[in-house]
Amino acid sequence: MSWAQARRRAERAGGAPLPAVRLALADALGGVLAVPLEALTDLPAFDTSAMDGWAVAGPGPWLLGTRRTNATTAATAATEQTGPALAGQVLAGQCAPERLADGTAVRIATGAQLPPGATAVLRREDGRVDRDRNGGELLHDDGTSPLDLGRDIRPRGQECHSGEPLLPPGTLVTPAVLGLAAAAGCDQLSVHRRPSVELLVLGDELLDSGLPRDGRIRDALGPLLPSWLRSYGARVTAVRRIGDDLGLLRDALLRSPADVVVTTGGTAAGPVDFLHTALTEIGAKLLVDGVNVRPGHPMVLAVLPSAAGQLTRRHLIGLPGNPLAAVAGAVTLAEPLLRALSGCAPGEPYLVEAAVPLPGHHEDTRLLPVALPARGVLPLAFDGPAMLRGLALAEGLAVVPPGGLPAGARVEVLEVPEA
Repeated sequence: MSWAQARRRAERAGGAPLPAVRLALADALGGVLAVPLEALTDLPAFDTSAMDGWAVAGPGPWLLGTRRTNATTAATAATEQTGPALAGQVLAGQCAPERLADGTAVRIATGAQLPPGATAVLRREDGRVDRDRNGGELLHDDGTSPLDLGRDIRPRGQECHSGEPLLPPGTLVTPAVLGLAAAAGCDQLSVHRRPSVELLVLGDELLDSGLPRDGRIRDALGPLLPSWLRSYGARVTAVRRIGDDLGLLRDALLRSPADVVVTTGGTAAGPVDFLHTALTEIGAKLLVDGVNVRPGHPMVLAVLPSAAGQLTRRHLIGLPGNPLAAVAGAVTLAEPLLRALSGCAPGEPYLVEAAVPLPGHHEDTRLLPVALPARGVLPLAFDGPAMLRGLALAEGLAVVPPGGLPAGARVEVLEVPEA
């Protein structure tokens, strides 16, 4: 099966997204919206000041401070005809202030609710306050341009109105989406349930700590894969080591409650590669059994029988044991399957120009760790199936078709998770 065919089959295997759940905002991070995100309020919810300065009403100069009682002065007479000026200042978070009369002003902070009657905000750096002959404070506009109506006012509903759809279903819930949802009045989000994943790391030869010894090597995939799978929308519930034992592997596949079981190693035909035998014994259905891709050719996708008491469909992704080959299997099969289960809409391929010729396999697609400087895609050294040094420096994985690509050709680049 070609690499592109395997990706499409994995996406179709996901079928419909998992059911929707309502979660508090903090718990929804990394999920995918199941319904449109709608505003529950106008945004801003009221007219607010965009700057520190003074809210003013009408043309200047403007009277500041409390209402004066000397009815003999012209300034006071004018004030009494239009109502009192506001005293003090208006700060963010205060209740709606009283009405601002023509010819008056009040100090205001950025984000504070605008007094009714205000026609503009005069910036702090543009204002000058003098004493008039009666001891009152007069605000003057010393700005270089006329103070236009509505200057530095954020009007109610500038960004959205209550009931307006803000984001469509299928949108990934990022930190910015959480901020928008909170600003729009939401306490919860409806997201598709994230697929649960159990990672089974197979092999008697693996060590969890220390230096390689006695023919045994360190396990690199136990530390590497959980975060990689989470970047595809998975909720990794467990990482377990399983020795080279057919019975243990068969029981682990049957009893796992996860939506997707991911295994590492055991996908080829070696003397202790038991995955195919275990799948046959439990009645699993193979969907993908080997892909024309390098590294990572012996990868597996299967439908597992339902676990005891479960009605939901379950899948297995069998990754090769070599580290870079396992990563190739993850981007080939795990990404499309997990994104489909999560409800994430498929994205357009990310195409970048090759800065130099990209070597390819004569028959198979090649997944190549690359850097992405300004001049285009550059292949990295240490790209063998058992190597991780190139991947550790990679900014992406280039999908090189059989035969390779010349410099200047456009090549699809897959994302490499950063956290």
